[in-house]
Amino acid sequence: MAFLRSPFAADPPPTLRDGHAMIRVPDMGDYEQWAGLRAGSRDFLTPWEPIWPSNDLTRTAFRSRVRQYWRDIDEDVAYPYFIFDAAGETLVGALTLSNVRRGVAQTATLGYWIGLPFARQGYMTSGVRLILEFSFRHLGLHRVEAACLPHNQASIGLLRKCGFAHEGLARGYLKIAGDWRDHLLFARLSD
Repeated sequence: MAFLRSPFAADPPPTLRDGHAMIRVPDMGDYEQWAGLRAGSRDFLTPWEPIWPSNDLTRTAFRSRVRQYWRDIDEDVAYPYFIFDAAGETLVGALTLSNVRRGVAQTATLGYWIGLPFARQGYMTSGVRLILEFSFRHLGLHRVEAACLPHNQASIGLLRKCGFAHEGLARGYLKIAGDWRDHLLFARLSD
């Protein structure tokens, strides 16, 4: 039943790159860059995200996060990636394929964030295109879904640029910044 198992049970998911960005699975060596980028981008990110736990930027919380990432990969339920510049040296953001559903669905949900200093520089477009290629070619998914707040024009533009189609509105979809918020729903199919 390989159809229902992670294709990466023995090996880590691949590092992927184009001419502008590189994406790879996070590791503990990324802590300092990650914590610095998140802390420096807090005001930029918090309107679009769930409320951060009080210990969110600690090394201990990051270690737990990385351990969970590897469990999720082993269980084929999520594939977290950090986005770096083309040289692979500077962390600029992250994206995650989560809620991987196999069987007749073959779908996952895409989430992402970009650090303030790197917004609107094409890094997220590269990252999303790379993760879509990974989703369809390596994971064999048929559909990738994404959602964003209706007033998040940057995210709407990103999804459209990457071939996602708008599918509707989900009322009270996610708890963002402490409130249940409506989200626009988008999806991209493998074909």
